[in-house]
Amino acid sequence: MEKTDVLIIGGSASGIVTATTGKSNYPNKEFMVVRKEKKVLVPCGIPYIFGSLESSEKNLVPDAVLDKAGVKLKVDEVISLDQAKKTCKTADGAEISFDKLVFATGSTTKIPKWLKGADKEDVFTVPKDKDYLDKVSARLKNCEKIVVVGGGFIGVEVSDELNKSGKDVTIVEILPHVLTLAFDEEIAMKAEETLKSRGVKIKSGAGVKEILGSKKVTGVLLDNGERLDADIIILSMGYSPNTVLAEEAGVKLNEKGFIRVDEYMRTDNPDVFAVGDCAEKKDFFTRKTSSIMLASTACAEARIAGMSLYKLSAVKTFGGTIAIFATALGETGFGVAGLTEDMARKEGFDVVAGTFEGIDKHPGTLPNTNKQMVKLIAARDSGMILGGGVIGGPSTGELTNIIGFAIQNKMTINSLLTAQVGTHPLVTAPPTAYPLIKAAEVVSKKL
Repeated sequence: MEKTDVLIIGGSASGIVTATTGKSNYPNKEFMVVRKEKKVLVPCGIPYIFGSLESSEKNLVPDAVLDKAGVKLKVDEVISLDQAKKTCKTADGAEISFDKLVFATGSTTKIPKWLKGADKEDVFTVPKDKDYLDKVSARLKNCEKIVVVGGGFIGVEVSDELNKSGKDVTIVEILPHVLTLAFDEEIAMKAEETLKSRGVKIKSGAGVKEILGSKKVTGVLLDNGERLDADIIILSMGYSPNTVLAEEAGVKLNEKGFIRVDEYMRTDNPDVFAVGDCAEKKDFFTRKTSSIMLASTACAEARIAGMSLYKLSAVKTFGGTIAIFATALGETGFGVAGLTEDMARKEGFDVVAGTFEGIDKHPGTLPNTNKQMVKLIAARDSGMILGGGVIGGPSTGELTNIIGFAIQNKMTINSLLTAQVGTHPLVTAPPTAYPLIKAAEVVSKKL
């Protein structure tokens, strides 16, 4: 029997960060990561293997990360485990004993049972599986017409990359606009306009009723009666937590099928943790159960679990999912953190929103200067920042992160108005019209 102090099941983002953080905090403990994949993909880079990266080989997490940290890697699959005995068995017949266990088993692609024809040839999903995605890439080379079902981040990014490769791509989205679940309407519409200007076709406000063809795909039938021809269908309809192993081992799940955890990422068993897509999420503001799955959130959970394996700290806890997203379509970045204005109102918050559009360098005559729009949403009674959105250039992602920091630390509009920011002509907006501060001024006037 093999022995380790901490066993981590799953070797993607959350598993890696749990292992490296844990080893850093408890250097005298032995850590082992067991994963079934020979090679691990960078999760957020997956859409780009269909265009910009050209190959999945350019989107790999190096195993040296674990080796340098002193973490043992075992490529195998855990097929059963006993919580009481603190042992598990693998597909290769190995048996491993452990003191602490972390589930980092991720998620699986979702295919609705009601979708007729989803089992036909040339219907694909977008899992975090290198071998599978290599087959998809090979098949795409001989196809021209592609229908992507689902206009969330993965669907939009895959579509944009395939379009860049010269393919005829159509997104089918049942909601009024792509990215509607993440952004307020004005930002979602701007993203949609950007996609269309780049050549991606969009059928919004209509869902897929059936995938057409006998054995092989020929197209899709929409619920409005329209038919779209296609050589390949890519389903980007969300992900489900991968919790089969945990459930079989008697670990409790919540009503959405995620592993129940506390703010230290512990299950009901204090020696068993869960992080990443398989772990329970609670909204930062409402504490409602959330289904948002993000690698960035997974890594935050993993750091907390890694620090909490053998010693808890009241100031090192996971306070709920803020939901911080960013993407880029061509030269334009789109970001959102926290609640959108529409979400906030639906939840019952009395909010004030303000928008300012400026530039991301100064003066605006500098080469490669981009427009930068910032929208802030604040609570009317306290001025606390509840959310924000950004449209701009390459700095969009980091500016969105700043809004996320403001939300997590419960900053108010007044905090932003009095904030000190460093600026430089080549890398930031002007100090006289810094869009984040100016948007706060707009909200302040309304307050």
